[in-house]
Amino acid sequence: MSSSITSALAYATTVSTPAIASSIPEEAAKKVHHAKDGKGFINPWASYREMSVSQILRGLIWRHLSGKANNPDTTPPTVNVRKPEFLPSRQPREQQAPSLRATWLGHACFYVEFPSGFRVLFDPVFTARCSPFSFFGPKRYTDVPCQIEDIPTIDAVVISHNHYDHLSHPTIMKIKELHPNVHFFAPLGNKKWFLDCGITNVTELDWWESRDISLSAVPSKDQSTTAKPAVTNPFSDSQGTSAPPPSDIKATVGCLPCQHTSARTPFDKAHTLWCSWSVESGGARVYFGGDTGYRTVPELPKHEDDYGHEHADLPHCPAFKQIGELRGPFDLGLIPIGAYEPRYIMSPMHADPADAVNIFRDTKCRSALGIHWGTWVLTEEDVLEPPRRLRKALASHNLPETGVFDVCEIGESREISLGKVNS
Repeated sequence: MSSSITSALAYATTVSTPAIASSIPEEAAKKVHHAKDGKGFINPWASYREMSVSQILRGLIWRHLSGKANNPDTTPPTVNVRKPEFLPSRQPREQQAPSLRATWLGHACFYVEFPSGFRVLFDPVFTARCSPFSFFGPKRYTDVPCQIEDIPTIDAVVISHNHYDHLSHPTIMKIKELHPNVHFFAPLGNKKWFLDCGITNVTELDWWESRDISLSAVPSKDQSTTAKPAVTNPFSDSQGTSAPPPSDIKATVGCLPCQHTSARTPFDKAHTLWCSWSVESGGARVYFGGDTGYRTVPELPKHEDDYGHEHADLPHCPAFKQIGELRGPFDLGLIPIGAYEPRYIMSPMHADPADAVNIFRDTKCRSALGIHWGTWVLTEEDVLEPPRRLRKALASHNLPETGVFDVCEIGESREISLGKVNS
């Protein structure tokens, strides 16, 4: 749908607390993830090991000096990039079963088109570098598949946390410029960042909190009554056939736990919350994992399987099973599979493919797509290793290597039919 079509109709957005409160775990009600001094947040599980920025940097520098570090080769070809195709309108396609449509735009960014017409952009970063600087920091080895201008409709932007590969100031400002009615959702403590950017249509949430969002179609003042139908009716199909506008679009956005941390500078670690998300609309449910660890793995000899029987008792994060029990099942999970080596440093914060399959099972997703890989070199694993290890992890659980938990090309869209959920 062109921007001229979408501009013909505006949406009034209402965000409200659900009338019926959902159940939450007892420890969440006690706010055990809030730091005791009231400043910032913690991961309240035995599955997490705290490491300071200096500890992480010392470990990584020593690996390079000692020759243990792997330097991933980003020489093309790596991950294929294609130009995405978005649905021409919000109107459900006739004679077709309701389905989700999810398009990977690189790293953790997914654009999801719900059967209700609701359109959500998760963790968008369209800059060349994930850094506070345009000239320094990790640079893309795969191109962005499109520009923000190419995305026809964005109703909500959902942010998992404030790291630069998930929250980009230039990207957020461009989205707000092109989609002034968009509503932003972020975890607790991040609202000030948006307000400082001049953005007021933002809701921050704590773990296990939810908000209902309602979009009511309102014709814009400049809508012409003499223009061609393809312009005046934003609910025309690709052939210009007129269709009535839908009723109000409704969705529920939920903030959920994950095992990670936050920071925009060396001095504000864990000052704001990190989270995963659920979004439900039109009978479809999506789980967005954002960026998360699952277990903490000790330093092991090279090639030793940290899921071997001698490591079976390592604690894993209980929040994902709670998410599956209290918010699942989900039609689609967007689950991180990359940025995991070396494991003894990265595992508290970043899931590897074996962790990702366990998160998939715990959260009761029927299908999943891998995120958090294929865009920037953030850690030491080879750039095409995550999909290979994902297939191996699926096989270890007697799950099909394709068709259940997949990866896709950057810019590729996947249709997710709505049906029975994996248990």
